[in-house]
Amino acid sequence: MNILLELFVVTFQVLWAFVAAAGRWLLRPREKSVAGQVCLITGAGSGLGRLFALEFARRRARLVLWDINAPGNEETAGLVRSIYRQAAEEALAAARKAGQGEEEVLPHYNLQVHTYTCDVSKRENVYTTAEKVRKEVGEVSVLVNNAGVVSGHHLLECPDELIERTMMVNCHAHFWTTKAFLPKMLELNHGHIVTVASSLGLFSTAGVEDYCASKFGAVGFHESLSHELKAAEKDGIKTTLVCPYLVDTGMFRGCRIRKEIEPFLPPLKPDYCVKQAMRAILTDQPMICTPRLMYMVTFMKSILPFEAVVCMYRFLGADKCMYPFIAQRKQATNNNEAKNGI
Repeated sequence: MNILLELFVVTFQVLWAFVAAAGRWLLRPREKSVAGQVCLITGAGSGLGRLFALEFARRRARLVLWDINAPGNEETAGLVRSIYRQAAEEALAAARKAGQGEEEVLPHYNLQVHTYTCDVSKRENVYTTAEKVRKEVGEVSVLVNNAGVVSGHHLLECPDELIERTMMVNCHAHFWTTKAFLPKMLELNHGHIVTVASSLGLFSTAGVEDYCASKFGAVGFHESLSHELKAAEKDGIKTTLVCPYLVDTGMFRGCRIRKEIEPFLPPLKPDYCVKQAMRAILTDQPMICTPRLMYMVTFMKSILPFEAVVCMYRFLGADKCMYPFIAQRKQATNNNEAKNGI
C-alpha cells in the first residue's frame, strides 16, 4: 500500500479509536458474563484480592484463590461460599415460584471455591500450584494478578532481601503466573489477564523506590504482553491494567498529602476501587486509573519538565507523602525488636 494512503488510513483509525473510547465512556457498554468460568486471584486472603473474589462470586464465576496467608485465604473462601449459597437459595425460590424443578436450576449454581497456599515470589511454587489447579479445577479463563507487598523503608535503610521480595511479588510473579496459564488461553483464543498495579507504576514519589520500580515493571510487562497478543491477532484474549490511587486498605497507613488538598483527593475506599475495576474488566476496558484525575497526572508528568513536576509535587505535598508512613513502619519495627529483646 502507498505510504501516504496508509498514513491516511492510520490517521482515521486513530481518530476512530478516540470516538469509540468516548462512546464507551458515555454509553456504558454491557458487561460480559463470567458465570461458570474459572477465575484465579492471587493475594486473595485480604484487601483488594478478597473484594475481587467477592465480586466475581456474585457473578457466579468459579473461584480459585491463591495466597501465602492460608487462614486469610480460607476466610475469603468462607465469604465466597456464603454468596454462592445465597444465590442458589434465591434461584431455587424463583424456580419454585415459576413452577420449575430444582434439577433445572441447581447445575447453574452448584459452584465451588478452591484455595491454594502459594508464595507467588517462588517460580517453582507457582508452576507446581498451577499444575494442581489444572488437574483439580480446570483451565483458568480469568487471571487476576493482584498480590502485592510494600517494604516501607528508605532505599539506603531497606534490607536487600526486602527489595528483592518486593520485586518478586509485585513484578516477577506476573511472569510466572502468566506463563503458567497463557498457553491454554492462546490455544482457545479466550481468556482475560488482569494486572492490578498502582498509580505509582505510572509516576513515582520519594521513599518507595523498590515499590515504584516493581509497579513500573508490572505496568511495562502488562503493556508489552497486550501488544504481543495484538501482534499475534489473539483478539479473544483480553487484558486490563488497573492503576488505582492510594487505597485505604492499611497498606500505606500514615501516607499523607497536603492537608488542604486531601479533602479533594482522599484515599480510595476499597469497595469503590474494586467496583470500578470490575466494570473495566467486564467491559474489556484495556486500562483504568482511579480516580480519573490520575490520567491527567500521568499525562502532565510525561510532557512537563522534571523541575515543573517537582514544583507540583511540593505544592500538593506529594514529594514527601510517604515519609509519615515510613516513619510509622520504622517505629513499629523498633517496637517489635524491643518486645522480642533484639
